[in-house]
Amino acid sequence: MFEPFPGNYVWNLATNLALVCGGNHGEIDEANRPIIEAAKQGADAGSALMFDSWIRVADQVAQNGAADEAAGYRLSAGTKYLRASGYYLAAERMQSRDYAPRWEAYAKGLELYHKGSALRGLHVEKVEIPYEGSAYTAMFVHDGSGTPRPTLVSVNGLDSMKEQVNMAGHGLANLERGMNTLFLDQPGTGEAIRLRGLPAVYDAERWGSPAFDYLLTRSDVIHEKIGIFGLSFGGYHAPRIAANDPRYALCAVMGANHVWGQRQRERVSNEGENPVPHYWDHVMWVFGFDDRDAFLAYADQITLDGEAQKIRVPFLITHGANDRQIPAFNAQMSYDQAVNSPKRALRIFTKADFEVEHCGADNGTGMRDYIADWCAETFAEMG
Repeated sequence: MFEPFPGNYVWNLATNLALVCGGNHGEIDEANRPIIEAAKQGADAGSALMFDSWIRVADQVAQNGAADEAAGYRLSAGTKYLRASGYYLAAERMQSRDYAPRWEAYAKGLELYHKGSALRGLHVEKVEIPYEGSAYTAMFVHDGSGTPRPTLVSVNGLDSMKEQVNMAGHGLANLERGMNTLFLDQPGTGEAIRLRGLPAVYDAERWGSPAFDYLLTRSDVIHEKIGIFGLSFGGYHAPRIAANDPRYALCAVMGANHVWGQRQRERVSNEGENPVPHYWDHVMWVFGFDDRDAFLAYADQITLDGEAQKIRVPFLITHGANDRQIPAFNAQMSYDQAVNSPKRALRIFTKADFEVEHCGADNGTGMRDYIADWCAETFAEMG
């Protein structure tokens, strides 16, 4: 993994994710250079300084995009707006929930994401998924033709957002292979937690089944060919949903997460790397807890033991050999227990793939494209 901040995994991860989401190396270098010394204080201590530096670059990129738009250069403006969106969202993701400036950055990130997508002529449709008397937001990415296609439901990780997952190329990779994608901000992530106060739950089928129900209302979806994909914490959610809603035709994960609850107890002992600064503040916000012990007791339920055996559709697991957040044995556990899947597959990415870190953060293309290929192939096998 590219590591401009030696010894600071969390900041290095943020940098790599921004690059994977289409960031420019020169702009990111401009954001990182002023905070190299601050990074030595640890991931939490200097996060506000990181925010300021990244926002300064994001603002300039947005201004450059506005100049292009004023000159009539729609494509150039859209490209810059999308990059600026990625920087705003990357900076926001690194802050505690009590850090007030994050909310303006988040709003700018969403605004420029959709503005950039429209200027680029991308078909990104905002939708609402009904959920237990409320609703959460999603984005339906399609080719605009109206032709019925197989469709993947994309599930976020603990701290990711639907816009970031699409900017990482998943929507385009799927479109190139004949598939639509419904990118969720499921409860606990993105807009669901930030703007609607909807916390995460262990029994993810509560929100995963409504996503399927929504797709049944669309004429541009082949209803018998709806699959589910999850990355990071989504590596728990997606299999759990497929196990409990047999309507899903397949399941694929980018980073297994078989015993996520157990991993939280290990993190109390500082085992493994954290994805964001202020980790315990973040995770308790996501789940709606104020007490860590109460959260840990709840998280004990977050395991695929007893669930993976219920998966009766094709199931793909990918994982990085040097995943420093979630050990690779999680992938083997999910594979070994999915004994009723008619087509189960396990692919560990190694140094030969130039992609060994958590969810491919050190590359971003290998696992993404492998999953898209496998899903397209598996849908085609269904006739």
